Amino acid sequence: MEDLVDGLLSGKVRSLAKAITVVENDRPGKRELLKRIYPKTGNSYLLGITGPPGAGKSTLTDKVIANLRKQGKTVGVIAVDPSSPFSGGAILGDRIRMQQHALDDGVFIRSMATRNHLGGLAKNTVDVIHLLDASGKDVIIVETVGVGQDEVDIVRIAQTTVVVMVPGLGDSVQIAKAGVMEIADVFAVNKADREGADKLFSEIRAMLDMVKGDFKPEIFRTVAVDDVGIDELVQGIFAHGDRVLTSGLVKEKLAQKAESELRAYLVDNIMERSTGLTLYDDVVKRIAAKEITPMDGVEELFTGLGMTKGEN
Repeated sequence: MEDLVDGLLSGKVRSLAKAITVVENDRPGKRELLKRIYPKTGNSYLLGITGPPGAGKSTLTDKVIANLRKQGKTVGVIAVDPSSPFSGGAILGDRIRMQQHALDDGVFIRSMATRNHLGGLAKNTVDVIHLLDASGKDVIIVETVGVGQDEVDIVRIAQTTVVVMVPGLGDSVQIAKAGVMEIADVFAVNKADREGADKLFSEIRAMLDMVKGDFKPEIFRTVAVDDVGIDELVQGIFAHGDRVLTSGLVKEKLAQKAESELRAYLVDNIMERSTGLTLYDDVVKRIAAKEITPMDGVEELFTGLGMTKGEN
């Protein structure tokens, strides 16, 4: 553990990779590892990139990484992929999507499977973010799975969230997906050389005009595959970060992130302890047989854990 922590804090790639494996697979020593590096975190700029499938998030992320590297910034990337129904691992792979950075010591990329975790992020995403942060990465990018409008967890942990949109996927429907639309700090209309891009841009602008307040997201046109608009997008991302800093919203963001982490661990802990009860399987069977309701089942499990649940 001593060597692992020292290696991680000094930025050694091998130590970082080993530490992530410990955390992602809940191996012995995970708690001690996170406890020791936690005070060293909080220095990285955390960027979330999300949006519907087919929007070109991975290509855009690839170009953003290249832009940041030109600026001399080190980058950590967590690419959250759908889980394989067979192996439980990530269906897509980081090396497939971002091959040009594979040999760059200033870039560390990790694919993580969602493993059926809802909200667009993997179960241990935040823990891995802490490891990348402690290892000295200037910017950490989290690219979410892109499965629909419920992947809003990213807004609770990222300093800036980019929502990538693309013409041709039913623009009006995209705009209506408030679960994703409302989390944007910055919009990127990608594949902006396609027909319908101007219409999509106008629809997003019209939606934002209805939002009260002066702190409105900016919209950028990009053609990621041709590296068009990436400079402007990256400038817009950091401009948003500066606005958050000067507005005093930083403390609110940090509190939101801390609550999100606490909530995730609380839910996982309760689930882990509940499934360890002999009572658990019995409760599941009785719910399936319609003998009790799921709410009654929760009450019984809480009782089995020595906890009491208030009436709703």
